[in-house]
Amino acid sequence: MLDKLETELKIRGFSKRTVDSYIYHNRKFLDFVKKEPQSVDENDAKRYIAYLMSERKFKPRSVNLALSSLKFFYNEILRNPAFNAVKAPKSEKKLPTVLTKQEIKKMLEAVKNPKHKLLIEFMYSSGLRVSECVSLKLDDLDLAEKIGKIKHGKGNKERYIILSDTLMQHLTDYIKAKRDESSYIFSVKNRPITARQAQKVVKEAAKKAGIKKRVFCHALRSSFATHLLEAGTDIRVIQELLGHADLSTTQIYTKVSTQQLKKVKSPLDSL
Repeated sequence: MLDKLETELKIRGFSKRTVDSYIYHNRKFLDFVKKEPQSVDENDAKRYIAYLMSERKFKPRSVNLALSSLKFFYNEILRNPAFNAVKAPKSEKKLPTVLTKQEIKKMLEAVKNPKHKLLIEFMYSSGLRVSECVSLKLDDLDLAEKIGKIKHGKGNKERYIILSDTLMQHLTDYIKAKRDESSYIFSVKNRPITARQAQKVVKEAAKKAGIKKRVFCHALRSSFATHLLEAGTDIRVIQELLGHADLSTTQIYTKVSTQQLKKVKSPLDSL
């Protein structure tokens, strides 16, 4: 039955990462419930979600991903309403990590490997997701126009990105020195680097720079959006550059911008 799930996901154009994730969560559920999919009922569904939350200690975001995977299979493929009554837990509303411009600069200065430095510059200067950055090819960029195209973004959507002058100079130098012939910009032995490898690069750069915050690749994307907002860029332009389907997703960065907060005078100072 999971073969049918895989086929349907591919027909609908889901990314390989999503296909793998949906199959993984459905397989884990079947291992837990020890039933044929057609025999699964509402009690099985609720028992499993309770297990993920209480025993596996899954965070709401992880539970919701598992639930989405299961609902797709049972509703769309099997027409089994077992999961219809299962409510998704409320997601944690944490503010994204945003680095200061000085912290970004320290990270770049701490990195000596040209490939690693360029990787950080790309995610910060263009607001890329890590999956988009490691999948980027030289043919996706138009250096003359200072723009690039993300062809397989979240939801398999295309969008344009901006390219900074500084990045383009470093990219030109990097390409000249690049040893393998891969079409991917960030590659090892003619294969693109993985998202996990990119996360390791960013984490180690932050550590070398002495940054105490928990820094992952998404912090560079968040910093890109926040710094543009602070510079006066229209929020709808930022929405397009980030590839957000909903403006409310972009508006989270209005809450993490500290520049406006710093302009506010505390009432204590006016006593």
